[in-house]
Amino acid sequence: MPIRIMIADDHALLRQGIKKVLELEDDLTVIAEASDGEEAIKKVEEFEPDILLLDINMPKLNGLGVAKALKAADNKTNIIILSIHDDEHYVLEVIKSGAAGYLLKDIEPGMLVNAIRTVFGGEPFIYPTLAKRLFSELNRLDKSKRYEMARNARGSAERLTAREIEVLQLIGQGLSNHDMAQRLYLSEKTVKNHLTNIFRKINVADRTQAVLYAIRHKIVHLE
Repeated sequence: MPIRIMIADDHALLRQGIKKVLELEDDLTVIAEASDGEEAIKKVEEFEPDILLLDINMPKLNGLGVAKALKAADNKTNIIILSIHDDEHYVLEVIKSGAAGYLLKDIEPGMLVNAIRTVFGGEPFIYPTLAKRLFSELNRLDKSKRYEMARNARGSAERLTAREIEVLQLIGQGLSNHDMAQRLYLSEKTVKNHLTNIFRKINVADRTQAVLYAIRHKIVHLE
């Protein structure tokens, strides 16, 4: 079965452009469209798409409002926010709203298709150039709160050891393997082994996805 997609954007021309790009792919199909936030919520409930491509700037109710409303309703549709804002603060708000992806509107069609498949597969997707800014923002978090949230999160991340949680928090600060090794008094090889184990246990492919996992499971706390 193809991945069922809904597009919510107030510009009809943009919706049609995205639809044409997606329907070139055999495994993607657009099943519904919406032109404002309230309509988006109603049509998600009606059509139950796998993926909602959601403009962050929508009439009546903006994209974040739509995402929060669907999250509160425990809706299972995966949301990818489309935005013109190249700002890590928007990314953090999107993550907190429950969305699984954040893309800029000037992306290449191939990246859009890849993001949809990645999110449908259960992994988050964030516009790559924003990753460093996200790490920098997370680095501002208070250390004591990170450890407090980690202890409280053991139920959702019980497969991770205490050391792995500590490494995951340091990834969230944007530390390199060398810096983590110095901080934890470990060899870089040991740090690499911890990273390999973390990625395997939480089923992610890279540091950005690991940080998003940590945020969602409250191992890293966003203020």
